Amino acid sequence: MFIFNSSIGKKFIQAVSGAFLILFLLIHAVINFFSVIDSFTGKFGIAAADHDLFSEGDGLFKLGCDFMSTPVITIIVPVLALGFLVHIAYGCWLTYQNIRARGGIKRYEVASKAATDSWSARNMFVLGIVILGALLFHLFHFWAKMQLPELTGIGVFENNPYILLTTVFGSWWMLAIYVAWFAAIWYHLVHGFWSMFQTVGWDGSIWFKRIKVIGVIVVSIICFLFVAVAVNAFIQANFIA
Repeated sequence: MFIFNSSIGKKFIQAVSGAFLILFLLIHAVINFFSVIDSFTGKFGIAAADHDLFSEGDGLFKLGCDFMSTPVITIIVPVLALGFLVHIAYGCWLTYQNIRARGGIKRYEVASKAATDSWSARNMFVLGIVILGALLFHLFHFWAKMQLPELTGIGVFENNPYILLTTVFGSWWMLAIYVAWFAAIWYHLVHGFWSMFQTVGWDGSIWFKRIKVIGVIVVSIICFLFVAVAVNAFIQANFIA
């Protein structure tokens, strides 16, 4: 099929899978930011001892985690995982094709001058590898302690997500690692956002500039929410009794 065999088709798949992941990151960032709101409402750390979803008195962040445990979201998780694997596979394949076409190891390039002038555009593959490695690190800290025991019955289930936040982000060096990861995500998504629209043909001289600005704003909001969650958890673990 054209979409699987042509360069344009592969880039289209990369763009669509990337758009899905950006949407998931936005939702994930908003739900995590509920923990920051809980800090101002006195609800941080409050989670019912039972394993029921949406227990009365739970903090907003705990309710958000319960939402992520609902059957609908549980079904979406494998779809997300598949989309992520497709994004990685096609990213690696496109990078390999670029290297082979140029006769050697060169940086990731796209046709537009805006892309060749962008540091993130030239280092998308490297940023992707960094993000993938940190993602596995992140899954070990959170997903493996909450969603994985629910799905498989293996391991110890942690019902209080606030404990995971303060445990992981309680150390300054762990906070630094995650902030560096969020910075890599920012660079990767800033290029990926406008490149996604360029791939589907939204690259007019007027709207393309606006899309790049919108992309910076959206991606900056996502990464700011993640950083705020991490910093707030560090403060809660070390300075709030």
